[in-house]
Amino acid sequence: MAKSSEILKKALRRDIKIGEILLSQTSLTEAQLKEALQIQKEKGGKLGEILIHKKFLHPHEILIALGLQLGIPFIKEIDVNQISAEWVKDIPITYARQFEVLPTAVDDFSVSVAISDPFNLQCLDDLRVLFQREVKPVLCEGRIILDAINRVYERSHQNIMSEISSEAEEEFQYDLEEPVDLLESSENDAPIIRFVNNLLFRAIKDKASDIHIEPYERDMAVRFRIDGVLYDIIRPPKQLHAGLSSRIKLMGELDIAEKRLPQDGRIKIKIAGKDVDIRLSVVPTAHGERLVLRILDKSSVRLDLTDLGFDQDTIKIINQLIHKKHGIILVTGPTGSGKTTTLYACISRINSIDTNIITVEDPIEYDLKGVGQIQVNPKIGLTFASGLRSILRQDPDVIMVGEVRDKETAEIAIQASLTGHLVFATVHTNDAPGAMTRLIDMGVEPFLVSSSLLAVAAQRLIRKVCLSCREFYVPQPVELQNLGLDLNVFGGAKIARAKGCHECGGTGYKGRMVVHELMPIDDEIRALIMQKADSASLKREAQAKGMISLRQNGIQRVLEGVTTAVELVAVTQE
Repeated sequence: MAKSSEILKKALRRDIKIGEILLSQTSLTEAQLKEALQIQKEKGGKLGEILIHKKFLHPHEILIALGLQLGIPFIKEIDVNQISAEWVKDIPITYARQFEVLPTAVDDFSVSVAISDPFNLQCLDDLRVLFQREVKPVLCEGRIILDAINRVYERSHQNIMSEISSEAEEEFQYDLEEPVDLLESSENDAPIIRFVNNLLFRAIKDKASDIHIEPYERDMAVRFRIDGVLYDIIRPPKQLHAGLSSRIKLMGELDIAEKRLPQDGRIKIKIAGKDVDIRLSVVPTAHGERLVLRILDKSSVRLDLTDLGFDQDTIKIINQLIHKKHGIILVTGPTGSGKTTTLYACISRINSIDTNIITVEDPIEYDLKGVGQIQVNPKIGLTFASGLRSILRQDPDVIMVGEVRDKETAEIAIQASLTGHLVFATVHTNDAPGAMTRLIDMGVEPFLVSSSLLAVAAQRLIRKVCLSCREFYVPQPVELQNLGLDLNVFGGAKIARAKGCHECGGTGYKGRMVVHELMPIDDEIRALIMQKADSASLKREAQAKGMISLRQNGIQRVLEGVTTAVELVAVTQE
């Protein structure tokens, strides 16, 4: 007992190793400690994690010892009833979960914070800045903190959803005549309406591109897609699903009685004076209707090539191409890679009072002033092909085709380009050379493809690293090899990595930009197209002429510190 009290005194003086504390305060034996230290020496890592992995000790025993060593209190439980929702309203749940951190008490001078890793000083600094108070850490097990986070944030979301702010109510307007709401016969309708309004308000505030409402057997999930990544926002009770689904379907002017077939609709709203267009898709699943709302915030769209992420050399070439009198310019990439926005940016550069520009799209994503835009409607026979035929009788100078999906559309677009029109179009392929082979595979004659194409651009959207918290480091050769990156390209240069802070919601990334490859079509490439050369041959020829590939353009962005190597590998491939 005397030895134990002596160790406690030494611990309070901070001049004792954690191993000694563990030997005196827990059931750990000398042999177990020696074994763990040997593993640490051979493989590295934290002693506490090794002891837990070997099942020599429980996590709370390690934390108690750490607390004694560092002079930080340890708590076994967190009383969530004592935690105000106000304390966490500015801390994103993703950040709280990632760092296992939760405020437990706040007064005029300090904030007590439950944390599982006392060495996470950056997180404590973030909270000090956020609360503008001294931060006092208290140690607690990660699982206890995570459970408390879920309960506190669930209560916080319920408060938010049930009491929409008066500001949001005043700013929220529907740009449609409200149909009779069948829910108005119930006493629970107003909360549902406020819930939906707040959901839309928050999604637009968080710059989400999509809202997913997903029913499951026992609950439902509401998720936002922000910068291309889905985040869990709230898990309302399953009982809310029927009312939520009906309310959103009414806003989209869909049939609320039809629950067996997919439906598509559109909602136009105004929030804080901003016009927002929402595309609604409803699909029946085993546990109820799944709803996805694609948010098109017209006021925030950036229709400038520089803002989108194109470099000045590429913009110079694009400027030359878009001022041609005839030919086809293709933009290619997967769904959601920003192809249409790039075409809008190109059209905005040549949009003038003496140019007649007409588009055929599915759907019209943004209204362009001075441009005639046609919405495809297959139900009444208005397809890309039929719309394109009609456009040609409207004396256009420039035509934009939302997507080349079939041979008929491709051939009409090519004929239009050969008869003195500049045509912009999108097509789904992985890279620029693949667009030519795709058109030929559709059944278009190679001589038509070679004689009409001016250029093909391929692009992806890549997340930008958060400027507030990024940190620079020299990557180890083994890290670059694991990512499949060339060691010589980086040559010991410092690159950025994502860290996570309050500003970016703990993700380490904020916003997105385009990485691209631009392939102008010259005589040599035309000759290869005529020979039906494969995309690999076309790519070799283009790169020999100086084309920078998607991966190479992405590497340049990594070296500039705009994005990370991990994000580059996730988005592009060799």
